[in-house]
Amino acid sequence: MSAEVLDPVAAVRRFNRFYTRAIGVLEKGYLGTSYTVAEGRVLYEIAKADGVTAKAIGEITALDAGYLSRIVARLERDGVVGRERLASDGRSTVLRLTDHGREVFPAFDRRSAALVEGMIGGLSAERRRRLTGAMAEVEALLGAPEPGPVVLRPHATGDMGWITERHGVHYAREYGWNGHIEAVTARICADFLDSHDSARERCWLAERGGERLGCVFLVKDEIDGVARLRLLMVEPSARGLGVGKRLVAECVAFARAAGYREIVLWTHAVLTAARAIYAVEGFQLEHTWTHDDFGAPEVSETWRLVL
Repeated sequence: MSAEVLDPVAAVRRFNRFYTRAIGVLEKGYLGTSYTVAEGRVLYEIAKADGVTAKAIGEITALDAGYLSRIVARLERDGVVGRERLASDGRSTVLRLTDHGREVFPAFDRRSAALVEGMIGGLSAERRRRLTGAMAEVEALLGAPEPGPVVLRPHATGDMGWITERHGVHYAREYGWNGHIEAVTARICADFLDSHDSARERCWLAERGGERLGCVFLVKDEIDGVARLRLLMVEPSARGLGVGKRLVAECVAFARAAGYREIVLWTHAVLTAARAIYAVEGFQLEHTWTHDDFGAPEVSETWRLVL
């Protein structure tokens, strides 16, 4: 892999060069017209809004006010855009297409759609899906939207695959554990899907803006009246948000409401953040032993909370 691909700044610049060429930004006339890309964008926003202030166009396009004023002036000279005073406020005006503009714009809009169709026409349905998904992710990442609140939700289709994958990746990367942790996780997830009792067993996913941040399970133990907390995991990107604490607290509240007497869990001494959460919630360390199931000797622990 080249150094340019590894460097995110170089990669974005490379993509910009590709895309500006692909959509004809550098051509003298955009879409075969005498207009620039910026002028075409302003015309598009005016046409779609059917009555919009210049200030609103500026907010949408982020164009400099002086530059935008010159673009609007040109569109007015060409007779495709006109100004109308608002009946509610005679000092304010909105921009609208003129009769001539309504004749010109549909052809302009069709050429824009045809350009895109020409770019993606050879792609299969699956490749189109991948393309639109990748573009949505670029918008989300570079648009820097407010992250929104962290919510806890029940498991849904596809979550078990994500839980299995993330446990395998997380523990291999941070602790050097082998693939046995992924196998253990997959069995727990499969058993849960096959036979979980929705009244007394739950899986929660922590999520923000559609991005999964963590998970936990509460299931029946072999001993009647005892629940088992399993597979608590928080993504590194979500650390410091209180996700693990909320997931464990949700388990405890559910267990009490479901009538369990105790909650038991299995963890490891190396998982210090999780152990701190358990201790704060009132769990007590009950038993320790050493095993090498994950590739190297690890101190395993049993913790218990009497409800």
